[in-house]
Order: sequence, then structure tokens, then C-alpha cells
Amino acid sequence: MRRFLVGLSPHTQTLRFFTGVTSPAAGLVRALLAVDERREALVATREDEIIAHAMSYQGGVADVEIAVVVADEWQGVGLGPRLINALLFRAAVRGATTVGMDVLGENRRVLKMIRRQWPDATMKVVSGSVEVTAMIQRPGVFAE
Repeated sequence: MRRFLVGLSPHTQTLRFFTGVTSPAAGLVRALLAVDERREALVATREDEIIAHAMSYQGGVADVEIAVVVADEWQGVGLGPRLINALLFRAAVRGATTVGMDVLGENRRVLKMIRRQWPDATMKVVSGSVEVTAMIQRPGVFAE
């Protein structure tokens, strides 16, 4: 996980973590991989290397909050939507009906995807980020 994080471009690191992650602390790595009754973590791998990471946790403004990051060279091939599908399906099985996420205001690609997937999503701008809340509908059919 540490190698994956360091391998992300500074731009991708900032879009996901709102800051650079040049030397990820052990606590961050543990938090990203934590799985328990409230948290899920998924990774996509290729040849034993992590190429994408997604996580969810219960609570916050929505039933489940999600975050996803895909390695720069793998962006745009559908890994993000696949991981989101898996997270939302698992959350819906546990009874979640709303999803939330914080998106950096300059992350136009993700905001466009959110508007397309969840046209009725609530978006609130707070200090340069966009707090998104949406209904989980038909899990497993997120548009790629």
C-alpha cells in the first residue's frame, strides 16, 4: 500500500487526500486497509501490485462514506466505477440508502461523473471541497 501511495502523482495524491502523501505514515496505511463492522477496504491489483484502492465507512452525513483512488496509468479504464459498485452493493446489503463523499472542487472528472450518476445528489461547497450526498439506487449498476 505504501508503494502504491508513493507511486501516485502529486496531482492524484492531492485529488484523493487533499494534500501530497510523499511519505505515508504507518497510521495512514493502517487506516486505508482497516476492515471491521463499520469499514471496508478494496484494492485492485495487477501482477501483485496495487493499482486502485477504495474504502467505505459507516457514519458521517450519509449512511456510508466512500473514497476511491486509481493509479495514474490506470485512470479512465473503469476501475473506479467497479470499485464504487462493489462498495455500494456491500453497503446496500447492510441497509445503507445514502452515500456521501468529499471531492476536491478542482476534481472536475469526478464531479462530472457524480452529476451523471446521481443527478439528484446534494452538493455543498465547503472550503474548496464539495460534500456530496446521494441516494444509493440499484447497487451494482454504476455507469462506467
